[in-house]
Amino acid sequence: MNIIFMGTPEFSVPVLEALAAQHEIVAVYTQPPRPAGRGKADRPSPVHQKALALGLPVRHPARLKDPADQAEFAALQADIAVVVAYGLILPQAVLDAPRLGCLNIHASLLPRWRGAAPIHRAIMAGDETTGICIMQMEAGLDTGPVLLRQETLIDATETTADLHDRLSAMGAALILRALDQLPALIPQTQPVEGVTYAAKIDKTEARIDFAQPATIVDRQIRGLSPFPGAWVQIGAERVKFLRSRVAAGSGAPGQVLHGFTIACGTGAVEVTEAQREGKRPMPASEVLKGLRLPERLD
Repeated sequence: MNIIFMGTPEFSVPVLEALAAQHEIVAVYTQPPRPAGRGKADRPSPVHQKALALGLPVRHPARLKDPADQAEFAALQADIAVVVAYGLILPQAVLDAPRLGCLNIHASLLPRWRGAAPIHRAIMAGDETTGICIMQMEAGLDTGPVLLRQETLIDATETTADLHDRLSAMGAALILRALDQLPALIPQTQPVEGVTYAAKIDKTEARIDFAQPATIVDRQIRGLSPFPGAWVQIGAERVKFLRSRVAAGSGAPGQVLHGFTIACGTGAVEVTEAQREGKRPMPASEVLKGLRLPERLD
Protein backbone atom coordinates (compact mmCIF):
# COMPACT_ATOMS: atom_id res chain seq x y z
CA MET A 1 0.00 0.00 0.00
CA ASN A 2 1.31 3.50 -0.87
CA ILE A 3 1.19 5.58 2.30
CA ILE A 4 1.73 9.20 3.25
CA PHE A 5 2.94 9.31 6.85
CA MET A 6 2.25 12.40 8.97
CA GLY A 7 3.78 12.75 12.44
CA THR A 8 6.24 14.79 14.47
CA PRO A 9 7.31 13.70 18.01
CA GLU A 10 8.97 10.59 19.42
CA PHE A 11 5.55 8.99 19.89
CA SER A 12 5.21 8.77 16.09
CA VAL A 13 8.61 7.21 15.36
CA PRO A 14 7.80 3.52 16.11
CA VAL A 15 4.75 3.82 13.87
CA LEU A 16 6.86 5.15 10.99
CA GLU A 17 9.38 2.34 11.45
CA ALA A 18 6.65 -0.32 11.45
CA LEU A 19 4.94 1.08 8.35
CA ALA A 20 8.20 1.50 6.44
CA ALA A 21 9.04 -2.16 7.06
CA GLN A 22 5.83 -3.41 5.42
CA HIS A 23 4.54 -0.71 3.08
CA GLU A 24 5.70 1.91 0.60
CA ILE A 25 6.04 5.34 2.21
CA VAL A 26 5.71 7.85 -0.63
CA ALA A 27 6.33 10.89 1.61
CA VAL A 28 6.73 11.82 5.26
CA TYR A 29 5.08 15.04 6.46
CA THR A 30 6.26 16.56 9.74
CA GLN A 31 6.50 19.91 11.51
CA PRO A 32 9.28 22.25 10.33
CA PRO A 33 12.59 22.31 12.24
CA ARG A 34 12.35 24.40 15.41
CA PRO A 35 14.99 26.22 17.49
CA ALA A 36 16.21 23.91 20.26
CA GLY A 37 19.10 23.45 22.66
CA ARG A 38 21.34 26.09 24.18
CA GLY A 39 22.35 27.49 20.80
CA LYS A 40 18.71 27.64 19.64
CA ALA A 41 19.71 26.18 16.26
CA ASP A 42 16.91 24.72 14.15
CA ARG A 43 16.47 21.03 14.98
CA PRO A 44 14.50 18.59 12.82
CA SER A 45 11.68 16.72 14.56
CA PRO A 46 12.23 13.11 15.71
CA VAL A 47 10.11 11.92 12.76
CA HIS A 48 12.13 14.05 10.35
CA GLN A 49 15.38 12.54 11.65
CA LYS A 50 14.05 8.97 11.44
CA ALA A 51 12.69 9.51 7.93
CA LEU A 52 16.09 10.72 6.73
CA ALA A 53 17.74 7.69 8.34
CA LEU A 54 15.30 5.45 6.48
CA GLY A 55 15.94 7.27 3.20
CA LEU A 56 12.38 8.57 2.93
CA PRO A 57 11.39 11.88 1.31
CA VAL A 58 10.42 14.52 3.89
CA ARG A 59 8.15 17.53 3.57
CA HIS A 60 7.55 20.07 6.32
CA PRO A 61 5.16 22.82 5.24
CA ALA A 62 4.35 25.32 7.96
CA ARG A 63 0.67 24.86 7.13
CA LEU A 64 -1.45 22.93 4.66
CA LYS A 65 -3.93 25.63 3.72
CA ASP A 66 -1.96 26.83 0.71
CA PRO A 67 -3.49 25.42 -2.54
CA ALA A 68 0.03 24.69 -3.84
CA ASP A 69 0.79 22.52 -0.79
CA GLN A 70 -2.55 20.76 -1.16
CA ALA A 71 -1.91 20.10 -4.86
CA GLU A 72 1.55 18.69 -4.04
CA PHE A 73 -0.03 16.41 -1.44
CA ALA A 74 -2.70 15.17 -3.87
CA ALA A 75 -0.10 14.58 -6.61
CA LEU A 76 1.44 11.82 -4.49
CA GLN A 77 -1.61 9.69 -5.37
CA ALA A 78 -1.38 7.80 -2.10
CA ASP A 79 -3.71 4.98 -1.18
CA ILE A 80 -4.00 6.27 2.37
CA ALA A 81 -2.47 8.70 4.86
CA VAL A 82 -1.56 7.63 8.39
CA VAL A 83 -1.51 10.48 10.91
CA VAL A 84 -0.15 10.30 14.45
CA ALA A 85 0.62 13.40 16.55
CA TYR A 86 1.30 15.49 13.45
CA GLY A 87 0.47 18.84 15.02
CA LEU A 88 -1.55 20.51 12.25
CA ILE A 89 -5.26 20.49 11.50
CA LEU A 90 -5.79 18.86 8.10
CA PRO A 91 -8.01 20.82 5.68
CA GLN A 92 -10.78 18.92 3.93
CA ALA A 93 -8.86 18.95 0.64
CA VAL A 94 -6.03 17.04 2.32
CA LEU A 95 -8.42 14.62 4.06
CA ASP A 96 -10.03 13.83 0.71
CA ALA A 97 -6.85 13.42 -1.34
CA PRO A 98 -5.75 9.82 -0.54
CA ARG A 99 -7.86 7.14 -2.24
CA LEU A 100 -8.87 5.59 1.10
CA GLY A 101 -8.78 8.77 3.17
CA CYS A 102 -6.73 9.46 6.31
CA LEU A 103 -6.38 7.28 9.41
CA ASN A 104 -5.39 8.70 12.78
CA ILE A 105 -3.74 6.81 15.64
CA HIS A 106 -5.08 8.34 18.85
CA ALA A 107 -3.80 7.51 22.34
CA SER A 108 -7.09 7.20 24.21
CA LEU A 109 -10.34 5.26 24.16
CA LEU A 110 -12.42 7.73 22.18
CA PRO A 111 -14.59 9.68 22.80
CA ARG A 112 -12.71 10.08 26.10
CA TRP A 113 -9.75 12.45 25.89
CA ARG A 114 -10.05 13.96 22.46
CA GLY A 115 -7.36 16.56 21.86
CA ALA A 116 -3.72 17.30 22.51
CA ALA A 117 -2.67 15.56 25.76
CA PRO A 118 -4.64 12.33 26.23
CA ILE A 119 -1.87 10.42 28.01
CA HIS A 120 -1.18 13.13 30.59
CA ARG A 121 -4.87 13.69 31.24
CA ALA A 122 -5.71 10.01 31.66
CA ILE A 123 -3.11 9.63 34.41
CA MET A 124 -3.96 12.94 36.07
CA ALA A 125 -7.66 12.02 36.12
CA GLY A 126 -6.94 8.65 37.72
CA ASP A 127 -8.29 6.60 34.80
CA GLU A 128 -7.81 2.87 35.33
CA THR A 129 -7.68 2.10 31.61
CA THR A 130 -6.72 3.79 28.37
CA GLY A 131 -5.76 2.54 24.92
CA ILE A 132 -5.33 3.17 21.23
CA CYS A 133 -7.98 3.97 18.64
CA ILE A 134 -7.54 3.84 14.88
CA MET A 135 -9.92 6.52 13.62
CA GLN A 136 -11.11 7.54 10.17
CA MET A 137 -10.37 11.25 10.11
CA GLU A 138 -12.93 13.94 9.45
CA ALA A 139 -12.97 17.72 9.92
CA GLY A 140 -13.85 17.70 13.66
CA LEU A 141 -11.30 17.33 16.46
CA ASP A 142 -10.93 13.55 16.93
CA THR A 143 -14.60 13.04 16.11
CA GLY A 144 -14.32 10.50 13.30
CA PRO A 145 -15.57 6.91 13.38
CA VAL A 146 -13.34 4.30 15.02
CA LEU A 147 -12.14 1.30 13.03
CA LEU A 148 -10.18 -0.52 15.73
CA ARG A 149 -9.48 -0.03 19.42
CA GLN A 150 -7.25 -1.73 21.95
CA GLU A 151 -7.50 -1.24 25.69
CA THR A 152 -4.79 -1.42 28.36
CA LEU A 153 -4.66 -0.98 32.13
CA ILE A 154 -2.82 1.98 33.64
CA ASP A 155 -0.49 0.81 36.40
CA ALA A 156 -0.74 2.62 39.73
CA THR A 157 2.89 3.80 39.51
CA GLU A 158 3.02 4.49 35.76
CA THR A 159 4.20 7.88 34.51
CA THR A 160 3.30 9.64 31.28
CA ALA A 161 6.71 8.61 29.91
CA ASP A 162 6.03 4.94 30.70
CA LEU A 163 2.55 4.96 29.21
CA HIS A 164 3.70 7.01 26.21
CA ASP A 165 6.15 4.28 25.22
CA ARG A 166 3.66 1.46 25.70
CA LEU A 167 0.93 3.19 23.71
CA SER A 168 3.34 4.12 20.91
CA ALA A 169 4.24 0.45 20.45
CA MET A 170 0.57 -0.53 20.64
CA GLY A 171 -0.30 2.06 18.00
CA ALA A 172 2.37 0.73 15.64
CA ALA A 173 1.04 -2.81 15.92
CA LEU A 174 -2.61 -1.78 15.66
CA ILE A 175 -2.21 0.34 12.51
CA LEU A 176 -0.55 -2.61 10.73
CA ARG A 177 -3.52 -4.76 11.70
CA ALA A 178 -5.95 -2.05 10.55
CA LEU A 179 -4.32 -1.72 7.14
CA ASP A 180 -4.29 -5.51 6.70
CA GLN A 181 -7.97 -5.82 7.60
CA LEU A 182 -9.16 -2.51 6.13
CA PRO A 183 -11.75 -3.86 3.64
CA ALA A 184 -13.48 -5.83 6.41
CA LEU A 185 -13.47 -3.15 9.10
CA ILE A 186 -16.77 -1.47 9.92
CA PRO A 187 -16.41 2.16 11.15
CA GLN A 188 -18.11 2.70 14.51
CA THR A 189 -19.55 6.16 15.13
CA GLN A 190 -18.36 7.61 18.41
CA PRO A 191 -21.08 7.91 21.07
CA VAL A 192 -22.13 11.37 22.13
CA GLU A 193 -21.93 10.35 25.80
CA GLY A 194 -18.58 10.37 27.57
CA VAL A 195 -16.83 13.03 25.50
CA THR A 196 -13.91 14.67 27.32
CA TYR A 197 -11.17 16.97 26.03
CA ALA A 198 -7.49 16.60 26.80
CA ALA A 199 -6.36 20.23 26.85
CA LYS A 200 -2.70 20.94 26.16
CA ILE A 201 -0.64 20.87 29.35
CA ASP A 202 0.11 24.33 30.70
CA LYS A 203 3.24 24.88 32.80
CA THR A 204 1.11 26.68 35.38
CA GLU A 205 -0.35 23.27 36.28
CA ALA A 206 3.03 21.97 37.40
CA ARG A 207 3.53 23.50 40.87
CA ILE A 208 2.50 21.01 43.54
CA ASP A 209 -0.15 22.00 46.08
CA PHE A 210 0.18 19.64 49.04
CA ALA A 211 -3.21 20.77 50.37
CA GLN A 212 -4.68 18.44 47.74
CA PRO A 213 -5.36 14.79 48.63
CA ALA A 214 -2.42 12.44 48.22
CA THR A 215 -4.09 10.65 45.31
CA ILE A 216 -4.33 13.93 43.38
CA VAL A 217 -0.73 14.93 44.12
CA ASP A 218 0.52 11.48 43.11
CA ARG A 219 -1.38 11.66 39.81
CA GLN A 220 -0.02 15.15 39.15
CA ILE A 221 3.56 13.99 39.70
CA ARG A 222 3.23 10.92 37.50
CA GLY A 223 1.05 12.63 34.87
CA LEU A 224 3.49 15.51 34.36
CA SER A 225 6.58 13.30 34.24
CA PRO A 226 8.91 13.91 32.51
CA PHE A 227 7.54 17.15 31.02
CA PRO A 228 6.93 19.75 32.23
CA GLY A 229 7.61 18.05 35.57
CA ALA A 230 5.64 18.70 38.76
CA TRP A 231 7.80 20.82 41.05
CA VAL A 232 8.35 22.39 44.45
CA GLN A 233 10.57 25.25 45.54
CA ILE A 234 13.31 24.20 47.98
CA GLY A 235 15.31 27.26 48.97
CA ALA A 236 16.40 28.98 45.76
CA GLU A 237 16.05 25.78 43.76
CA ARG A 238 13.14 24.35 41.80
CA VAL A 239 13.10 20.56 42.22
CA LYS A 240 11.01 18.34 39.95
CA PHE A 241 9.28 15.26 41.33
CA LEU A 242 9.14 12.60 38.60
CA ARG A 243 7.91 9.39 40.27
CA SER A 244 5.83 8.80 43.36
CA ARG A 245 3.33 6.56 45.09
CA VAL A 246 0.62 7.07 47.68
CA ALA A 247 2.03 6.26 51.11
CA ALA A 248 0.85 5.79 54.67
CA GLY A 249 1.11 8.78 56.98
CA SER A 250 -0.54 12.07 57.80
CA GLY A 251 0.40 15.56 58.92
CA ALA A 252 0.10 19.19 57.97
CA PRO A 253 0.08 19.61 54.16
CA GLY A 254 3.68 19.75 52.92
CA GLN A 255 5.16 18.36 56.13
CA VAL A 256 8.12 16.07 55.46
CA LEU A 257 7.27 12.98 57.51
CA HIS A 258 10.41 10.92 56.88
CA GLY A 259 12.82 10.47 53.99
CA PHE A 260 10.98 11.73 50.91
CA THR A 261 7.46 11.05 52.23
CA ILE A 262 5.37 14.22 52.36
CA ALA A 263 2.00 14.80 53.99
CA CYS A 264 -0.87 16.02 51.83
CA GLY A 265 -4.35 17.36 52.54
CA THR A 266 -5.31 13.75 53.20
CA GLY A 267 -2.73 10.97 53.27
CA ALA A 268 0.84 11.25 52.02
CA VAL A 269 2.99 10.68 48.94
CA GLU A 270 6.42 9.10 48.76
CA VAL A 271 8.61 10.61 46.04
CA THR A 272 10.75 7.89 44.45
CA GLU A 273 12.51 9.89 41.71
CA ALA A 274 13.36 13.59 41.48
CA GLN A 275 15.50 16.02 39.51
CA ARG A 276 17.40 19.00 40.84
CA GLU A 277 18.09 22.02 38.66
CA GLY A 278 20.84 21.34 36.15
CA LYS A 279 21.09 17.66 37.10
CA ARG A 280 19.80 14.39 35.70
CA PRO A 281 16.82 12.54 37.19
CA MET A 282 17.87 10.40 40.14
CA PRO A 283 16.29 8.02 42.65
CA ALA A 284 15.01 9.93 45.66
CA SER A 285 17.56 8.25 47.91
CA GLU A 286 20.38 9.70 45.77
CA VAL A 287 18.81 13.17 45.72
CA LEU A 288 18.62 13.19 49.51
CA LYS A 289 22.38 12.65 49.77
CA GLY A 290 22.94 16.16 48.43
CA LEU A 291 19.71 17.95 49.28
CA ARG A 292 18.43 18.71 52.75
CA LEU A 293 14.65 18.92 52.81
CA PRO A 294 13.04 21.55 55.03
CA GLU A 295 10.55 20.45 57.66
CA ARG A 296 7.76 21.55 55.36
CA LEU A 297 7.42 22.07 51.62
CA ASP A 298 5.18 24.87 50.33
